[in-house]
Amino acid sequence: MNRFMRFLSLAGALSLGLAFFTAEAHQFAPALLELRESDGDHVIVHWKQPVVRVMGSQLRPVLPGNCSGVGSPRVHRKGTGMEATWRIKCPEGLLGKTIGVEGIADSMADVLVRVNRKDGRPFRHVLTPDKPSVRIPEQENRFSLLRSYGELGVEHILTGYDHLLFVLGLTLLVGYGRMLLWTITAFTFGHTITLALAVLGFVNFSPGPIEAGIAFSIYVLAVELARQNPKTPLRTYPWLVASLFGLLHGLGFAGALTGIGLPEGEIPLALFAFNLGIELGQLAFVGVVLLLWAFLTRLPVAWPRPVELIPAYTIGSLAAFWFLERTWSVFTATSQGG
Repeated sequence: MNRFMRFLSLAGALSLGLAFFTAEAHQFAPALLELRESDGDHVIVHWKQPVVRVMGSQLRPVLPGNCSGVGSPRVHRKGTGMEATWRIKCPEGLLGKTIGVEGIADSMADVLVRVNRKDGRPFRHVLTPDKPSVRIPEQENRFSLLRSYGELGVEHILTGYDHLLFVLGLTLLVGYGRMLLWTITAFTFGHTITLALAVLGFVNFSPGPIEAGIAFSIYVLAVELARQNPKTPLRTYPWLVASLFGLLHGLGFAGALTGIGLPEGEIPLALFAFNLGIELGQLAFVGVVLLLWAFLTRLPVAWPRPVELIPAYTIGSLAAFWFLERTWSVFTATSQGG
């Protein structure tokens, strides 16, 4: 069995693994707990959690013990999340208080904490299963901000199975070598541009068509893999295709970042950290694929020739399903809106 066929069998296993874990990309999106100091000692609490989560799991904010509720919360659904807003009364303010969220470990969704104090100083932090609570400091450390948004970027790419399938398709298309480096770099360049433009408000697109377009980009790669023709433009100039489709994927990345928001006064740093996290997660995924490839090339196993088509058809089937599902969602939303 030659190296190419071993690599294809590996890709098939990875594709099937991704299919097993999800039928919908970005299933476990991060939750958001926002506290904004208002008039007097009142604090406005905004809580958003994803509608789709692990069965039986439940996220619940844990607020400072000396704070008491004022009035009833307003609850409504927005996009892929449920949002609730209410007021609490904290006689001594939020400085030095501890807040947290229960159920993070079971829900598979990290929680972004966002605190806006009356003096204008913001605080951002990511709660994880290991650290489900945090003490609000007097002033946020920039390294903490960099780490928080970087972790969100890593989580987004590693739970974005459609993006991972696209990266896997690029790796299969190009193979091991310098061209793979240029292709991944081109993809990075493309999605960095549109991510920044969308988050900063220069471009605005409905998420439904963008997600359908991302699924279509994966399908295009799958069709090319099934053809196995080394002389097509897609194989000759993979970096060009990667950069163009990267523009589309960047708009998908922006949807997640726009939903949780960026800290005022630290937008460039947070945007850089989120994008850096995406790249680190992406490179880690490619690294695992290449390491497994190197391992499989040393196995004395003979596979039948049809195994070459397993990755292409698996990736293509998932992409076609996502494309039809997302296109139908867009059509349904448009019909109801009309």
